[in-house]
Amino acid sequence: MPIRADYHLHSHFSGDCDASMEEMILKAISLNFTHMCFTEHFDLDYPVSEDTPAGMFDLNVDSYLFDLIKYKEKYADQIQVNFGIELGMQPHLSRENARIVKAHEFDFVIASTHLVQGRDPYFPNSFLHMSDEELYRCYFEEELACIRSFTNFDVYGHIDYVIRYGKKKDKDYSYEKYQDLFDKMIDTLLYQEKGIEINTGGLRKGLNEPNPCSEFLRRYRKKGGEIITVGSDAHFVQHLGADFDRAAEILKDCGFKYYCTFEKRTPSFHKL
Repeated sequence: MPIRADYHLHSHFSGDCDASMEEMILKAISLNFTHMCFTEHFDLDYPVSEDTPAGMFDLNVDSYLFDLIKYKEKYADQIQVNFGIELGMQPHLSRENARIVKAHEFDFVIASTHLVQGRDPYFPNSFLHMSDEELYRCYFEEELACIRSFTNFDVYGHIDYVIRYGKKKDKDYSYEKYQDLFDKMIDTLLYQEKGIEINTGGLRKGLNEPNPCSEFLRRYRKKGGEIITVGSDAHFVQHLGADFDRAAEILKDCGFKYYCTFEKRTPSFHKL
């Protein structure tokens, strides 16, 4: 396996995950990974429902860091374990998200868009009144606004996350259909000197490609983008590192020669 670092991982410190941090680390070691980074959810103003109680995606960073340091030291001779966060972006949260990043010495910050107009497409009943194309365009417009309104992150995560939960998923989906928005996203990310991730989680949701689609990756690379991390988005131990061989093939096909890890917010490049 040419990719030996998973940079999108959750443990029981994320509200939608029950996996222990130590189990995740042991799994990564069993795969001969050299690096891993926990990126626990911090999603302010997430909608409250019966399935998502108030505070579900708040994060006790101090408790999280206490455990991470403990295991980082315990397994230091076997793997490098880094301290990350996944910020749930909404345009009105830029100030609060900036505060959490400045308050802690993270190794790595993912910014991600999970919500469309304050609702998560993970719960499809919220968008029965919309066609896939209407939902996707609404999501990408909001995502572009988030990218433009906040800069204290390292990579933008699972950029076309929304297609995991469309009625037809990626059946009628293409880069070209949303090129007006995607080109602006790429140009903004490059201007800000930010990276993106290839997230294999969508493959477990029945997609034909990871997030984002290969054409997005290809255009980002063609325009000069080089910073890319690889993440399984694992919430279960067995998903850590899933489909990384395929991710490597896609990255090479799109023109990438390296993938990145981060430490102290600084990227290192590793040959594919």
